[in-house]
Amino acid sequence: MTVLDTRALNRATLARQLLLDRADLPVLDAVAHLGGLQAQEPQEPFVGLWSRLRAFDPAVLSDLLTGRSVVRTHLMRRTVHLVTADDALAWRARHDAMLRQRVLGVYRDELAGVDLDELAAAGRAVMADGEPRSMSELARALADRWPKPGPRPLGEILVAALIPMVQLPPRGLWRTRAGVRNAPLSSWLGREVDPPAPDGSDPVGQDLVRRYLAAFGPAASADLRAWCGLAGLPAAITAVREELVSFRDERGRELLDLPDAPRPDPETPAPARFLPAFDNAILGYHDRGRIIDDAHRGLSVAGARVVLVDGRVAATWTVEADTVLVTPLRRFSRAERTDVAVQGRELAGFLSDGDSDRVRIAASS
Repeated sequence: MTVLDTRALNRATLARQLLLDRADLPVLDAVAHLGGLQAQEPQEPFVGLWSRLRAFDPAVLSDLLTGRSVVRTHLMRRTVHLVTADDALAWRARHDAMLRQRVLGVYRDELAGVDLDELAAAGRAVMADGEPRSMSELARALADRWPKPGPRPLGEILVAALIPMVQLPPRGLWRTRAGVRNAPLSSWLGREVDPPAPDGSDPVGQDLVRRYLAAFGPAASADLRAWCGLAGLPAAITAVREELVSFRDERGRELLDLPDAPRPDPETPAPARFLPAFDNAILGYHDRGRIIDDAHRGLSVAGARVVLVDGRVAATWTVEADTVLVTPLRRFSRAERTDVAVQGRELAGFLSDGDSDRVRIAASS
């Protein structure tokens, strides 16, 4: 079985994530290809798509949100993701049990004794008037009936797990600050969430395997689980295994992949790329060593924005007064510093509507 070293896996990841060459894909197709973008910080997906698409127009993504082709919803790993409407409807039921378990993992004591099906039905009844609500407003509407848990546990189990919800615009629109207003996914989209397969098969799980490998492969089953948060996919992997090819990494783990997916030459040049906070190119793996050193692994979890240099996390970045500030994590060569500066100036222009091209790179440590 072919062994893929870290650099080979890195270049495959960059290619699948549209970070090796910017793509000419329409925005909706890019969101679908990536399996969504993590989006608890509402403006971050705009940078994620700018780094991946040629001539990205942020107004297009805003229009997809207001036009209900893309939604913000709790899904993979119980985090807010920006996903296509079709994927939200197709995938949501498959994530139900995981979403419940993850909320209960935080609030099990507070929610002990609460009949969750009864609570869900009461929550749906409140939301049936068509009025969007914040999490706390929904919780307060039911607090008299369920006073013990408190508003936060009650609200989180309802909004993040029991009732498929979307966060309505203007939250998530370009350069817009807005609080969270929730509405049921089915009422917002005018379509019901797809039910589980009646025969006990798992076509959605199989689709998740294929879609994950298209955007993140080659990868181990543990990586797939780290991306979606679902533990129960071994049967889905078994069902599609004949469609897949296998490799091993340098640690001996089996890696699965789609046979025709890109696996570029490891020596393919990788341009500098600026990634937003919580980008799935990093978080979408159990073994993140293909793209980030163990010493810096905590940066992505903490919400740091990072810069890829030669395909790996090599700096962090922030913005102050329309200036992109880059802090290297290692010494840059002259060529690397130039590459980062060019991309940083373009990013400054994107974020400022062309009013600034200022970038400042701190001295390398």
